[in-house]
Amino acid sequence: MIARVFARRTSLSPRDDLAFYGGPPLGLTGINRVLVSAAFSWDQGRAKFLARQWDTVCQDVRIGGPGFGNVGGEFTPGLFLQYGVTITSRGCPRRCPWCVVPQRDGRVRTLKINAGWIVQDDNLLACPRPHIEAVLEMLASQPDPIDFAGGLDARLLDQWFCDRLAKLRVFQAFVAYDQASEREPVLRSIPMLQSAGLAQRAIRVYMLCGFGDDTPSRADDRAAEIFAAGAVPFAQWYQDGDRFRPAPDDWQTVIRKWSRPAAMFARKVSDERLF
Repeated sequence: MIARVFARRTSLSPRDDLAFYGGPPLGLTGINRVLVSAAFSWDQGRAKFLARQWDTVCQDVRIGGPGFGNVGGEFTPGLFLQYGVTITSRGCPRRCPWCVVPQRDGRVRTLKINAGWIVQDDNLLACPRPHIEAVLEMLASQPDPIDFAGGLDARLLDQWFCDRLAKLRVFQAFVAYDQASEREPVLRSIPMLQSAGLAQRAIRVYMLCGFGDDTPSRADDRAAEIFAAGAVPFAQWYQDGDRFRPAPDDWQTVIRKWSRPAAMFARKVSDERLF
């Protein structure tokens, strides 16, 4: 039996009996291999600590994961992410200075298409069109609404793709707004996704905060524009290096304001009652 040990639990982490988030439980037997995984570079220390703990009950303990810069291979459903998640490609043609994907996984390469309804590709829309169409065909047969949680590159969003989305049950689709040059593509993508039948709550925008010369005021303005245009921003604090860096106090207010959809819509309703 293979145990998978995770340095951090996320919303997409596996929940089966052989997925662990700490040291080996008392009385555990029958494990002949342990795979310790770190999703983020700042979790390397905890991953190494857990590896030492599991080394006491198993002779074959291996450590790795994206947090250690390991290149991703073929995707195995349910192994390091819960069932329902699928990754059909890896890599990205962009060279964004804040992103480790191009250095780790290189340019886009397609993988075997495994069934799933939560798409976590690095940049699905950078793949050849036949691959994208094959992914959409697979998604059309899924039992759950589709979640493009990995994000869609707004600069590559075409109307043909949105026309195909209109035939799917889509829970949500994320686009990324990480730099000023993406403003126009992001604003263009919102009505395109609306044309596919997505309501405002289903059109999500990853919004990087705190990179370079960014300020709380600029981030607040970006988020407000996104929300007014008909999408829901999701503010994310930029992490640089191998240590987790909490957002400074002046940024905390902006990030809380623009990362909780329920609060955003409550403010919208409150503002409308003033008129």
